[in-house]
Amino acid sequence: MHRLRNVQTMMSRLGIAAATLAGLLAAGCRQSTPPSSAPVPASASDAPSSGAKPIRIAMIAKSSTNPVFLSARRGAETAARDLSNKIGVPIEVMWLTPPQEDGQIQAQRIAQAVNEGASAILISCSDAGKITGSIDDAVARGVAVMTFDSDAPKSKRFSYYGVDDHQLGEDVMAELAKQIGGRGRVAILAGNQNATNLRHRVDGIKAEAAKSRGIQIVGTFYHNETPQDAAAEVIRVNNAYPDIKGWAMAGGWALFTKTLFSDLDPKKIKIVSVDALPPELPYVEKGLAPVLLAQSSYLWGNVGVTKIIDKIYYKKDVPEIVSMDPVRVTVDTLGSWARQLRLWGFPDVPEEYLKLK
Repeated sequence: MHRLRNVQTMMSRLGIAAATLAGLLAAGCRQSTPPSSAPVPASASDAPSSGAKPIRIAMIAKSSTNPVFLSARRGAETAARDLSNKIGVPIEVMWLTPPQEDGQIQAQRIAQAVNEGASAILISCSDAGKITGSIDDAVARGVAVMTFDSDAPKSKRFSYYGVDDHQLGEDVMAELAKQIGGRGRVAILAGNQNATNLRHRVDGIKAEAAKSRGIQIVGTFYHNETPQDAAAEVIRVNNAYPDIKGWAMAGGWALFTKTLFSDLDPKKIKIVSVDALPPELPYVEKGLAPVLLAQSSYLWGNVGVTKIIDKIYYKKDVPEIVSMDPVRVTVDTLGSWARQLRLWGFPDVPEEYLKLK
């Protein structure tokens, strides 16, 4: 069982002050605007012109409109540039993420990556059942596959990088229980019903809630993973159950909009959610979401590309499970987390949070 990290511990372990990652972070800061969603090689122009055959890594996240995956793309591109310069071989990131979640399209993109000569694939699985066969076909054709964020554990992928989702769900519910005094009706916001990682988080939320007699779950609510759809579902459910005291969110989709500020009263309702990207931080400041459990989404891409190079270039043994610990973000750690996000290249971190202690 992993432990939640506070922001200061996480920053120390990731080497904010350490020279070992100074170059990585500086590279992440050089990019001043978020990457576009166009499926073009990300690092070809920066790679060494050694004449060596490029290493092409296809990155297939769940949705090109979800900011967490754009930050993962940024991390992958930074690692590709840094490792290209280190080993003297061009490393290209092929962004093949569909605009919206669709396991069938992801399966098609896996086949596309193989046909276009990808050396490896880094994928967050929208629907493991729909893409396991495609992953296995890619591996059979000599293409290494690594998953991140959402796994396909029955596939022939060589490694998965991400949090323990069941434990993360338990952590979300435990934090919410503290916020509402251990009593009250709560709802679960769950995103895509077919995503393995989200199902495990929901299971964890329910398991933790079952430990408390004072907490009643009114329902688990799925939705398209867009900010607008998520916020609309929260408002709909709140209208149907006006006595809800809390929301356990398996993902922070609804917090990417400001809609909930006008519809939810922080004195009556509390939210605990996974993820803590810049648009979500005002919810912490204003007390509506007093605790966010952040995944270091930038590292999905950065560590993912690094492990792939370890596997296919250095021929190292990569662990089947590479664990990520979530980071607990509260009003007390808002400043340090905001600065971490800025170091990772997010241009939309509110300036006022960067000045906090």
